[in-house]
Amino acid sequence: MARPADPARDAAACAAVYAPAVTDGFASFEAEPPEAGEMAVRIGGAHAWFVAERDGAVTVACDSAVLAHELDLMSELVVGQLNATLGRPAVKRLRTRATRT
Repeated sequence: MARPADPARDAAACAAVYAPAVTDGFASFEAEPPEAGEMAVRIGGAHAWFVAERDGAVTVACDSAVLAHELDLMSELVVGQLNATLGRPAVKRLRTRATRT
C-alpha cells in the first residue's frame, strides 16, 4: 500500500535506497549520498514523496527512467542496505518505476 512519505519515519530508508545510485551509479550528479537528515528535508520539500511496501517488496518511484533502471540493476545491493538500515531482513525485493522519462 502506498502512503505519503513521513520525513521522520522514512528518511533513513530513502537515503539507503538512493545511496547506491550516488556511490556506484551514473544517474546521479551528487558527489556524496545524502544523510538521513538531508533526505528528511527533501521529503518535506516541494513535491510529494510516496513509499510503498507489500509483502517485503519495496516499490521506488524514480524521477527518471535512467535512475529506475540503475536501481533495478543494483537491487541486490539496495535491498542489503535497506535491511541493514532497518536492522532486520524485512525487505525481500526492490521494484522500481519511472514517473518521468
